[in-house]
Amino acid sequence: MRKRILLLTITLIYSNFYINAKGATDSNSAKTAKQYTTSEAENLRLSYVGELQFVSYEQPIEIGTSICINQNKKFQTILGIGGALTDASAETFFKMPVSKQKDFMKSYYNPIGGIGYTLARTSINSCDFSSESYTYVADKDVALKTFNISHDLKYRVPFIKKAIDEAGGKLVIYASPWSPPAWMKDNNDMLHGGKLLREYNQTWANYFVKFIQEYEKNGIPIWGLTVQNEPMAIQTWESCFYSAIEEKNFVKFFLGPTLHKSGMGNKKIIVWDHNRDLMFQRANDTYIDKEAAKYIWGVGFHWYEDWSTGIQQFENVQRVNEAFPDKNLLFTEGCIGNFKLNKINDWSHGEHYGRSMINDFNNGTVGWTDWNILLDEQGGPNHVHNFCFAPVHYNTKTDELIYTNEFYYIGHFSKFIKPGARRISVASNRSFLLTTAFQNVDGKIAVVVMNQGDSGETFLIWMDGKSTKSTIPGRSISTFVIE
Repeated sequence: MRKRILLLTITLIYSNFYINAKGATDSNSAKTAKQYTTSEAENLRLSYVGELQFVSYEQPIEIGTSICINQNKKFQTILGIGGALTDASAETFFKMPVSKQKDFMKSYYNPIGGIGYTLARTSINSCDFSSESYTYVADKDVALKTFNISHDLKYRVPFIKKAIDEAGGKLVIYASPWSPPAWMKDNNDMLHGGKLLREYNQTWANYFVKFIQEYEKNGIPIWGLTVQNEPMAIQTWESCFYSAIEEKNFVKFFLGPTLHKSGMGNKKIIVWDHNRDLMFQRANDTYIDKEAAKYIWGVGFHWYEDWSTGIQQFENVQRVNEAFPDKNLLFTEGCIGNFKLNKINDWSHGEHYGRSMINDFNNGTVGWTDWNILLDEQGGPNHVHNFCFAPVHYNTKTDELIYTNEFYYIGHFSKFIKPGARRISVASNRSFLLTTAFQNVDGKIAVVVMNQGDSGETFLIWMDGKSTKSTIPGRSISTFVIE
């Protein structure tokens, strides 16, 4: 009872402070904030919940909850936010009726009617989220005379082109190999790890160039490349092992020079493309070699480091950013594994995304790429049965298109934080409220606030001696657009 009285007293004091401050509103320079919320309890999904007015309020009080913004302190420029355009997504997409295909593309890529994805990843050759293993050349064709992407022309290429069209004709796309052809590797297998044989280093570098040329011939510009997906993992699916020395030497002596000689020196090269756990070691051992580093745009990373029973190591992203501020950081893959259809609406999945995106952006990441944008009712197709969740699933048996809370949590970033936005300084005075903030090119500020607690919370957004009061439900996320 005493605890309730204390909480009521604090609330009344807090409200009185704010009510008194409202009388000092400067109408000539007042700002407004539009609030959009996704909440489990209130069944809100990126829902507009109202416009808030800023009033003069010089000092937030200690017993109140506050989000404080310094728009004058700016950090990294945002490249984009998006997901992977895989074979699995493409194959599932073309099983939908045309009307659902149109709705799906609009929901992801339309900047007004959808969540405005601007970034995409795809694979070079097959990956686990393909219906089969395949490459683009015949065995032992060192000259790559048989190179063709006919496999991709059936589903993946038209799928990507539809995404580009819906995005307004522009989508930043980068490509990642899961494995070279089996005959180029020491285990003669695209699966189960193995290494690229030294005698095929140049052939493999040429293969990247061929891929870019063929995709661009088909109307898909390639912005950049990662050297190897998950180079430290020996997977049951397509995989290939590179140590830091092997990866940087491949870039320094083969991939970098080959791209430049082919007139593709503007293509971005991304190393690591694996978990946060060893990204600091990989960055240190790679960037120390200046001849290799000159070709490298940045480090890519995933979120699966908690496989070892630990927690996600966001601080390692910060360590790389601190050590190499002139290089870039890009989140290249994340998904929730062990798919079960009855868990498709598990609210913790979206929260996992929100927590990761806020921390990764606050630690210097310039772009964030989810894994498959679409999967079926089994969490596939996947030729090794490595099924997982996606933000959207299409149930091929019931013709149902399912938008999960993952989709909406990501949308709280991708819909409001546009390419060219600069991250600005923001802090919460309560550990259960996570936050990040950006100023877009048009001057509007997007502030994302995620409530990890079970209870709703009333708080102030404070900036430049003004504030506005809002309420956020328990276990929810809100974006505030300030102008």
